[in-house]
Amino acid sequence: MTKDELIISVIKSCKGDELSKRLVSDIVDATFENIGKSIKKDKRFSYPSFGTFTVRNRKARMGRNPQTGAEIKIKASKTVGFKPAPTLKSSL
Repeated sequence: MTKDELIISVIKSCKGDELSKRLVSDIVDATFENIGKSIKKDKRFSYPSFGTFTVRNRKARMGRNPQTGAEIKIKASKTVGFKPAPTLKSSL
């Protein structure tokens, strides 16, 4: 699903409301911006019946350059992980 498809889906879900595409786009942008800020600040974001986003640490490791085959050192990094809620997982 693309951002545009999400916006159209939200507009259709709000039956009878006169929502503009621009307003819904601003709401979706603000929602994801606040989720991102929460993950940065609290190291997690949880939404009931959907799941939990958490910051995960990756250890440094050795890898290979696919073009040359030479070994390279990959630095430690942080990433965001997602664990689905049981209700979402069972509906898949």
